[in-house]
Amino acid sequence: MIDIKVPPLAESISAASVLTWHVVPGQVVQRDQPLVDIETDKVVLEVPAPRAGTVIQLHQPVGTAVVSGDLLASLDDGAEVLPEIPHAFTPPETQIPLLTSEPPLVMPAAEKLLREQGISPVSLSGSGRGGRILKEDVSVNPVVTEKKPPLSRVPMSPLRRRVAQRLMESQSQTATLTTFNEVDMSAVLALRQRHKEAFEKRFGVRLGLMSFFVKAICAALEHYPVLNEYIEGTDVVTPDGIHIGVAVGSRRGLLVPVLRHAQRLTMAQIEQQIHDFSQRADTGHIEPQELEGGTFSVSNGGVFGSMLSTPILNPPQSAILGIHATQDRPVVVDGEIVVRPMNYLALSYDHRLIDGREAVLALVAIKQGLEDPARWLLGV
Repeated sequence: MIDIKVPPLAESISAASVLTWHVVPGQVVQRDQPLVDIETDKVVLEVPAPRAGTVIQLHQPVGTAVVSGDLLASLDDGAEVLPEIPHAFTPPETQIPLLTSEPPLVMPAAEKLLREQGISPVSLSGSGRGGRILKEDVSVNPVVTEKKPPLSRVPMSPLRRRVAQRLMESQSQTATLTTFNEVDMSAVLALRQRHKEAFEKRFGVRLGLMSFFVKAICAALEHYPVLNEYIEGTDVVTPDGIHIGVAVGSRRGLLVPVLRHAQRLTMAQIEQQIHDFSQRADTGHIEPQELEGGTFSVSNGGVFGSMLSTPILNPPQSAILGIHATQDRPVVVDGEIVVRPMNYLALSYDHRLIDGREAVLALVAIKQGLEDPARWLLGV
């Protein structure tokens, strides 16, 4: 007999619950076959079978709160396959009550009104002799048969609760301001168009726009490092590098995995890591440690068509860049109106640590790095 238990959870994880069972009692499983998903306030952890065997019992229903070491299931690793045991958590079959009461007697005038208004006589109480439904009863009790469906109420997942908590902390514990600018994406788009096929052929990943943004951000933060710092108590903490959190949407909610030492990464490494994050976010295989230690975040609402937004800080970080959809717009260049692919940038920052001057200059530096990518190579 093998006891399947909740694996050790990181100290930073404050909540976990059983999300999905992939097996039922009596089922034969193979080694490493997924048994159950455990959802924490950061990621979804998959618990596999340590060896082949037969599932004997499931000890925790879906939705149950669990901690490290809690018993999840019992597995018989013997060769004999036991007969299937009914699932311990299958709800009893719903019994439909039989209607035994006689239908109410409806007078002809009332019946005509019921048909016209689509009202069921069962929903009315008659005031006539013997409970007969009269014409007056229809006008007094105009209850339609198509009732509104009952409200659905389900508990928030640990991940959604954690996101909600952090957003409220961000709003209440920081002095957030947002500064805006616009960037001409012509140079980036031309560079990407010119080299995207060779890039993908060599590195096995598409050349997206996010690597350009990350490079521009790193260059700006090296000139204005205060945006990469954060407040801890009464101290200002300077990290050991630029660790950029990239917001990734998944079926289970928003995740922000971190590009470690982003200033050292090549554009190919940035694109490869972001692609890997996106794939694993949807399957619930982002590790908790991959979501920790970010010093600056970037959120790309443009992939969903957003034109402008004010991103919310990701505590304890002091700044976040929101990027949006690139669209052709008329702009004035050298005194003439021309059409250029423009993108609105929004930089939210904690005014407790960052002054408006540094925030604005840093955003201008990001803009300049995107409009002239050669600046990265020259360090200007």
